[in-house]
Amino acid sequence: MTQASNLSISPDTFAQWLQDGAELAVVDIRAPRDIAYYGSPLFGKNVPEDVLLDQIGLYVPRKVIRTVLVDGGDDSAETFARILQGQGWTGTVALEGGFPGWVNGPHAHLSFDIPGNDFTRAVRDERGTPAFTVQELAIAREKGEDVIVIDTRTVPEFTRDHVPGAVNIPGAELLLHVSDVVPSASTHIVVSCAGLPRAILGAQTLIDAGLVNRVSYLEDGTAAWRRAGWELETGATRVYGPVTEGGRAFGRDHAARFETKTRFPDIDLATARNWAEDKDRTTYLLDVRTPEEYAAEHLEGTLPAEGGQLLGLSSRTIATRGARLVLIDDADGVRAATVAHWLSRRNFEIAILHHAFARADKKAEALA
Repeated sequence: MTQASNLSISPDTFAQWLQDGAELAVVDIRAPRDIAYYGSPLFGKNVPEDVLLDQIGLYVPRKVIRTVLVDGGDDSAETFARILQGQGWTGTVALEGGFPGWVNGPHAHLSFDIPGNDFTRAVRDERGTPAFTVQELAIAREKGEDVIVIDTRTVPEFTRDHVPGAVNIPGAELLLHVSDVVPSASTHIVVSCAGLPRAILGAQTLIDAGLVNRVSYLEDGTAAWRRAGWELETGATRVYGPVTEGGRAFGRDHAARFETKTRFPDIDLATARNWAEDKDRTTYLLDVRTPEEYAAEHLEGTLPAEGGQLLGLSSRTIATRGARLVLIDDADGVRAATVAHWLSRRNFEIAILHHAFARADKKAEALA
C-alpha cells in the first residue's frame, strides 16, 4: 500500500507494477480531446479531471488498490493524488512525467490493456478468420450474389457513416438478431466496422457460434471503402429492431455452442453483492445490455458496459487489472455469453448474472 506521504512513482516502478500480476488500476485523467484511440499506447481507463473526484469510486471500487493517475505532463495528477489520499484513497499515486514522459521513455512498449488491433489480429491469425475486400464485395453485388453486410459498431457510429446497404447490429447483439436479418443459410455474411477490430470479432463470433453461413470480415471496413473512392451512406438507415422470440431462441442455441461456455458460472444477485463488498478482491458488476435498456431499468450499483464496446478493449470500462467481472444480462444471457467468450482471452475471472428485466422495447422508442 502506498503511504500518504508518497504522491508519485517513477516510470520504472510503474513498469514493475504493470508486470507483477497484482491488482492495479490505471486512470488517464486527460481530457477526451487529448486522447487518441483510447489513450494508446498505455490504454488506461479515461476519467477526466473534471469528473475524477465524483467518478473514481465507480471505476476503482476499493480505495486501497494501487491506483496510478496519468496526466498530460502538467503535474495535475499529483494534485489529485493528494486530494484522493486525503479522502481515503490510500493507494493512489501520480505517474512522474505523465503521459508524455511515459511514451518517450524506455517502457512505452508496456500497456495496461491489450490494444484492440493487436488483440483482434491475434484472433484472426489464430482462428484464420476469412477476409473479404471492398472490391470483392462490390463485384459480388454487381453479380447479384446473395451477400449481406452487417456493421457491428454502435448505432451512433453507424449513423455517422457506413458501407451502403449495411445493416447495423452491434457486436454483442449479433446472435440475438442475425437470424432475423439474414435471408437464408446460403447468404454470405460480411461483417464490417470502421477498420478491423470489431469486424474480426463479429465475424469470428458467428463462426465460433456455429452458423452454417459463409462468414467473412470486411478488410478495413469503411476506411477501405473510402480509400476506394466510393461514398459512404449516412443515417440510421437499417438498424436492428426488437428481439423476436425466434431470435432469442436462435441466440440461446448458438451462444451455448461457444467452446468457452463452461468456464463461466451463473451466480445469483446475493452472490454478486457479496463479491462487490469483498475487501480483498475487486469485482465489477457490468451491465452488458444496450444503453437504452440500462437507462430504462438496471440493478443498483452496476455500471453500464455495452457489450459490443467491451469485446475488443476492456479498459473502456474496467480500470483495475486482475479484477473479477460479473456480466449482467437478461434471462437469455446471450450477450453476456458473447462478451465472456472474448473477455476470457484477456485473463479475467468471469461470472454471469441473469436477471428478469422488463422486456419493453425501450431501444426502439429511443431510436424513433
